[in-house]
Amino acid sequence: MCDMPRIPCSNIGLIMIQRVLPYEGLLHEVVEHNGVLYIGGIVPEDASLDMSGQANDVLKQLAQLLKTLGSDLANVLQVTIYMTSLKEKAEFNAAWKAHFAEAHLPARAAIGVADLGPGVKLEMTAIAARPPQA
Repeated sequence: MCDMPRIPCSNIGLIMIQRVLPYEGLLHEVVEHNGVLYIGGIVPEDASLDMSGQANDVLKQLAQLLKTLGSDLANVLQVTIYMTSLKEKAEFNAAWKAHFAEAHLPARAAIGVADLGPGVKLEMTAIAARPPQA
């Protein structure tokens, strides 16, 4: 039984897998398995922004997506950031610290990549817990 409307689900034995928000027939933005949300790549909506602006944009998108799914940034377990320039990591870190409370910092990795598309400086994936609904 899916508790979220319009979400294709599949049961594998007693394991529930929910696929959320299809994207152009290539993937689902989020896949949920046993209360764990696997969030696909989030890129900035405005690629003309500097690293700080793009980082804030992506982190706000993540926070909003988690809210929609019944979770929040305090429940993020792990984040992977793909960056076109690791020299801009300090700017990313400043945005990161503004969004995550120190008590709820997730595990994290930053990976340098050659290209993410025109103007895009970063892409982020995340894994988060979705607390049981009361």
